[in-house]
Amino acid sequence: MALKHEPTAPYHSAQDALRVLETVTRHTDGVTDTELGRHTGLDPERLTALLRMLRREGYVEQIADGAYVGGEALGRLGSAHGHDQALRDKLQETLDRLRDSLGAAVYISRYVDGEITITQYADSPSAPAVNEWVDFRSCAHATALGKSLLGQLDHDSRRDHLSRHRMARLTSRTITSDRLLLSRLETQPPTVPHLDLQEYAVGTVCAAVPITAGAAVGCLALSLPVEHAHRLRRAADTLNRGAAPLLLSLAL
Repeated sequence: MALKHEPTAPYHSAQDALRVLETVTRHTDGVTDTELGRHTGLDPERLTALLRMLRREGYVEQIADGAYVGGEALGRLGSAHGHDQALRDKLQETLDRLRDSLGAAVYISRYVDGEITITQYADSPSAPAVNEWVDFRSCAHATALGKSLLGQLDHDSRRDHLSRHRMARLTSRTITSDRLLLSRLETQPPTVPHLDLQEYAVGTVCAAVPITAGAAVGCLALSLPVEHAHRLRRAADTLNRGAAPLLLSLAL
């Protein structure tokens, strides 16, 4: 499977955050923000925003003199023992926070061995998950997360996927033309969220943004009842900004 990666803003934020963390871990006695700026080359405004995120996520903490050291979350993810569970817990914590700030159900989806899988999600009574009335694996053409994942593949890999999954009409809005879908995937900029406006299920709208770490294709998605459709684009932009901590967790 060939990938069609174009780095997005969350990817760049995660890469910059990794540079900060590498510097912090080299200075076991602590490192000041001035020293971090000198070592990483990041401008003060950018560095301040990254440090705020890293403190919130528990990756760094400040000691008495204001210098930064590695935080508890960094220690857990950096340990070989229990890493997988620590990563799952960290991702869930971030998803729960995103759900509460967006007022929407949120999902992490991956493209593994030619199939779509939702690996984790966060919902609540006030932010219900989508009712999976048709298996998501067969509905990439109709879901925001499916289109986001397909959008990260090359043309031949997209065609291969669609040849294995018939593009069924699920609602009156579902795209069933592979030519139209492939054209839209080809022209969609990687920085623009994919949307599902009642294409998978009547009464539900969704958005998805890529979270690609290394060779793995993934995305972060949200769903809202259609009566909240007016919030979708703003929520999608917030979701995109919220993708950086997830990417960082996956990269550690």
